[in-house]
Amino acid sequence: MKARVHIMLKNGVLDPQGEAVRHALDQLGFGGVEGVRQGKVIDLELSETDAAKVQDEVTKMCEKLLANTVIESYSVELR
Repeated sequence: MKARVHIMLKNGVLDPQGEAVRHALDQLGFGGVEGVRQGKVIDLELSETDAAKVQDEVTKMCEKLLANTVIESYSVELR
């Protein structure tokens, strides 16, 4: 089974990379962009086929390693 994890900085957490992208877009003539938030996508291929077990396992991965839950939120999409 495959899982996709989307990781983003929580609202209220400063995103300097997103601001750098917004500024660069402005410099390239895309002045209508008012804000950019940059995140990560992690694709996992797992041998487990039970969706509930995969959801639980990937959640544990996020909590222990993949996401910094103090400043980041995440969502898991099973595929």
